[in-house]
Amino acid sequence: MKTFRFRLTAIMMTLIFISVLAAGVALGQVFKEVHINALEENMVREIKLLQTHFPFMKTQGDRETVIKYYTEKATELEELTDSRTTFILRDGTVIGDSEHNASKMDNHLNREEITSITEGTTPYGHSIRTSETLGDKMLYIALPVTSSDGNFDGYIRLSMSLKAVEEGLGRGWFLMFITLIILFVLVAFVCYRVGKSLTSPIEHITKVANQISKLDYDARVKFNRDDEIGQLGKAINGMADSLQTQLKMIRDSEDLVQSVMSNMTGGIIMIDATQNIAVLNKESERMLGIEQHRVMGRPYHELKKRHYELTKLIESSIDHRDRIHEEVRLYTPEELIVGLDGVPMFENDGSYRGMLFLLQDITAIRRLENIRSEFVANVSHELKTPVAAVKGFAETLLSGAVKDEETVRSFLQIIYDEGDRLNRLIGDILELSKIESKRSNLDCSPVHLHSFFDMVIGTLSNEAEKKQIRLLVDVPNELFMEADEDKLKQIFLNLISNGINYTLEGGQVKIQASIDKNEGEEKIVFQISDTGIGIPKADLPRVFERFYRVDKGRSRNSGGTGLGLSIVKHLVELHHGTLMVESELGTGTTFTVVLPLLQEHADEE
Repeated sequence: MKTFRFRLTAIMMTLIFISVLAAGVALGQVFKEVHINALEENMVREIKLLQTHFPFMKTQGDRETVIKYYTEKATELEELTDSRTTFILRDGTVIGDSEHNASKMDNHLNREEITSITEGTTPYGHSIRTSETLGDKMLYIALPVTSSDGNFDGYIRLSMSLKAVEEGLGRGWFLMFITLIILFVLVAFVCYRVGKSLTSPIEHITKVANQISKLDYDARVKFNRDDEIGQLGKAINGMADSLQTQLKMIRDSEDLVQSVMSNMTGGIIMIDATQNIAVLNKESERMLGIEQHRVMGRPYHELKKRHYELTKLIESSIDHRDRIHEEVRLYTPEELIVGLDGVPMFENDGSYRGMLFLLQDITAIRRLENIRSEFVANVSHELKTPVAAVKGFAETLLSGAVKDEETVRSFLQIIYDEGDRLNRLIGDILELSKIESKRSNLDCSPVHLHSFFDMVIGTLSNEAEKKQIRLLVDVPNELFMEADEDKLKQIFLNLISNGINYTLEGGQVKIQASIDKNEGEEKIVFQISDTGIGIPKADLPRVFERFYRVDKGRSRNSGGTGLGLSIVKHLVELHHGTLMVESELGTGTTFTVVLPLLQEHADEE
């Protein structure tokens, strides 16, 4: 505690010394600047008086006479103004000086007080420097002067020694040091007394703090004071009271981190610097088919028994202490495609902590990529077929091999049909792409369903008449719903046209609509039933896939693109509805579309 008192005294004395010294320097600088500014203003006034009342002699006469005259006048002026006086012509030639032989003085045109005037930076020239002729630090003030009679055109310069200013500052410094010594003595006494009064409570606080650091949370500061020491004691007691809470928060944070690790969608594996498994979360357990408690703290090489390829990648990354980004297949026992990302961990000081690996199950992503590839292949195949037909028949016609007009007409009809099919295929692909990319928005409005289906049936009537298929509509006349009419038309045109295409001649396609109230929510149930060839049960789950055909030959002959039902499914979901299918071979197929009477987003708007 004695050391503390001495340190406190030294700190306070140092602070006072620095404060007084800084104040003294600042005041000295202010005193010096104020004094110099006053001298400058006084000297400028004196030069202006000389300009008005001084008897100037012509400077174009005999040089020696001119120098003698102005030197005598300069000497007289120095006695009156207590300032060294110098007469300088415009070209910088000195023609008179009160303290030096003007004929031996060099040209003054480049002197600072003259150049500041000639460059136009100040109305009068001033500078502070050591005089080359006198050896003292001098204040120089110069002013351009042109006599009214034209006898003199040049500069009058007054200079004054700053020795008096320096002497004043010296006296100020002397007084400041005397004051510092007195203050030091007083501060030393006061600090000693203050330090002594602080020693006892601080010793007690130190003892309590040491007890708390040794996990003795019952230790408390026993005195009550209202000053800063008392506040410190209360803070120590508060710290002891809150330590248990802080420890609980730490445990809760650890539990939160553990919960995050457990619920991450990606697997985490940390292998420490000793090549043991330090962290392994639940997702890693699932992907690797292992149990955490069996591998924690054990060498990672034990994974090689089940996952050889994964272990080799981890081993290579650890050996090189480098980042890794690879894909690996795991069998647990089902096949998983896992993205493996590894990164080395280093402390701030550069020491190696181990490797952190992230395992991401990308099986679904790769499956989607395969589906996309298959889609591209199917599109290419579907496009090639009509293009090849058009090209083949066109080449035959161009070669002139066909002379029969009826055959030519037949070929042209095929070319037209294939072109029409190609146009429908491209249109369906674009529409499906637009819907799947979420760029197709609903433009809802009230739809009178009876009139709506009259319009749809009118569109398909010619197609049905060609096959003598009856189109039956059972829709209540008063039934309205809210929907995007264009997209609703697209749904039912596809479904009804699909029924016509797969129904034999003389069959029928029936459209029914009814309201279903379930739990207060009104929905409309549409059923499109045909008496067609039906769909095998094995194919029912896949009929809404793109380009999937139950009877590929019949579909192509009917002009179908294989995308209609897929478009229907997306449009129904866009209306927040559901689509179902039931079918029996040789009996027929029924598509059921359930749509809400009112669209939710329309209410929100």
